[in-house]
Amino acid sequence: MSEIKLNAAQIELIKTLDLSLTVSQLETLYQQDELGKEDLITLLKVSNAAYRAGFPIIDDASYDAYHKQLQNVDPDNEFLAEVEPEVVVEGKTVTLPERMLSTDKAYSFDEIKRWINRILKAAEQLNIADDEIQIRVTPKLDGYAAYDDGERLYTRGDGYRGQDISRAFDRGLQVAGDAGRGLGPGEIVISQSYFNQVLSEHFENSRNIQAAIIAEKKVDENVQKAIDDGACVFYPFRALNNWTGSVEQLLTDFDEILASLWTAVDYDIDGLILETTHEMIKNHMGATRKFHRWQIAYKINAETADVEVIKVVPQTSRTGRVSPVAELVPTKLSGATLSRATVHHYNMVKSNGVGPGAIVRLVRSGLVIPKIEEVITPAKAELPEFCPSCETHLIWEADHLMCPNKTDCPAQTENTLIHFFKTLGNVDGFGPKVIEKISAHGIKHIHQIYQLTKEDFVAYGFGDKTSQNLIDQLAASRSIAIEDWRFLAAFGVSRLGAGNCERLLEHHSLADIFDVTVADMVQIDGFAQLSAEAIVEGLTNIKNEFFKVYQLGFNLTATEKLTAGGPSDSAIAGKTIVFTGSMQQGSRADMEKQAKLLGAKVAKSVSGKTDYLVTGDKVGANKINAARDKGVEVISEAEYLDLIAS
Repeated sequence: MSEIKLNAAQIELIKTLDLSLTVSQLETLYQQDELGKEDLITLLKVSNAAYRAGFPIIDDASYDAYHKQLQNVDPDNEFLAEVEPEVVVEGKTVTLPERMLSTDKAYSFDEIKRWINRILKAAEQLNIADDEIQIRVTPKLDGYAAYDDGERLYTRGDGYRGQDISRAFDRGLQVAGDAGRGLGPGEIVISQSYFNQVLSEHFENSRNIQAAIIAEKKVDENVQKAIDDGACVFYPFRALNNWTGSVEQLLTDFDEILASLWTAVDYDIDGLILETTHEMIKNHMGATRKFHRWQIAYKINAETADVEVIKVVPQTSRTGRVSPVAELVPTKLSGATLSRATVHHYNMVKSNGVGPGAIVRLVRSGLVIPKIEEVITPAKAELPEFCPSCETHLIWEADHLMCPNKTDCPAQTENTLIHFFKTLGNVDGFGPKVIEKISAHGIKHIHQIYQLTKEDFVAYGFGDKTSQNLIDQLAASRSIAIEDWRFLAAFGVSRLGAGNCERLLEHHSLADIFDVTVADMVQIDGFAQLSAEAIVEGLTNIKNEFFKVYQLGFNLTATEKLTAGGPSDSAIAGKTIVFTGSMQQGSRADMEKQAKLLGAKVAKSVSGKTDYLVTGDKVGANKINAARDKGVEVISEAEYLDLIAS
């Protein structure tokens, strides 16, 4: 195996596993060919924990190779019978309504045929005819395993005991396809297309998000929006698209079944699940402590090739992220000639030496897009300083190089226009298709849209009635009251989402924020040095366009300023509060805003760190009891009002 260097996120996770090894010793362990059973178990536990938490160290095939090695060294080892746990660091464990096991794996059609023969043998022992046997095949979702009994949602844990993560439903997590609650085992997953279009600039992979959805701490605002948009769902296995047919049909049409189900859902999958539907056979075959014998997962062996990099070309996406694309010596892999592959981000280019002359291992599994799995021979990396689309100086944001020029970068302008109207949220009509049509006629800036006439829209191909409606919507967007923080967030400055906009405007007026320095910004709670630097540079880039739009006369509601000394004197200063139910005094949003002004921290879900759960009308007893079990003080709206009045 090539050299492995653990990143910061992996190191932080490993610290929670209470290992006796140092980081360097663990990295060295991954390089060794001959390993004893204790070392193998350590690597399997660490690799599983990192994978489940969204920071994988090795790929599936390498993990299975370690697993096979342990079987050869110590076939009766207790670890081999254990279910690989979904890792959640915080929370109490509870008994699952029923056992949740792992799934045995097959990597070849011959292994599938051997599994089918075991099914047929069981049927023969039960005097069941072959034509009575049905096999159900579904996509194998690559998500976060969970169990929904209709009242609670549980992690899989060790297969016997998991953790109550019902808070995910409290946050708005939906069941896929409106399938309803209580359908048992499934996976928490996120839409591939949504991840690629919206979240890939914030998260390296979808597993980071799956873990964030169920975390006990406050949910990242980007993840919460994905939940609100219905992109994150709990997908019960019983509701999955499936092929069901006879053994003969399965063996005859296996490749066609594989191809059809591989693209059946808009979620990450890493294989297929095959199982017999015959209850007598299932009961007869039973399970080991780890697997159901009547079920198997088919995973495709990835083909690889070592390829030379010719050069790395930067490409600016609509979100401003500059993605490195490696141009390769043309190589045939899995039946296709490949000459380009996307490198995940420029930190990978920099840290791994992906440059001209580097030798990289290219992997392509089944229908999956080819990717660079590892760098075999590094070379000098070439990092761009300026955006290839607009020549703006690039900035680092986590692992990514970003173009901060949201308003004048040709690669970003269309997305900037879409983001503006979507974030304002006070009018309809200016969705992606309308913006695409307008952009095709040379409209690249927000203020230009507001200068358009009805005749312009007609000339662009819109109908007379639609054109008038668009003009009316533009007028409405200026007259309908919106918060100033929402208006600022609509310009899409990197690291300046809605939450940061509100925090910034609690200290500075909207017209003055362009004069705020990095030193000023880091004095505000929630702004770190790197974020402040990126925000200040981003604000500089949008300044001209911002004031052209601002001067159009929007009806903006100013954010209330935090006053020195006021909040710290309140009874809830520094306390963490969750509001739930229907409030009488005003909307929950208004109460949350008031609580922040009084110095409280407002959370969306209850955790062990919550001080008060403030309950309005129509709050379930289960939610209240769960909060009390965590030591949270539950108070009514009236009691809360008395508290802050004091």
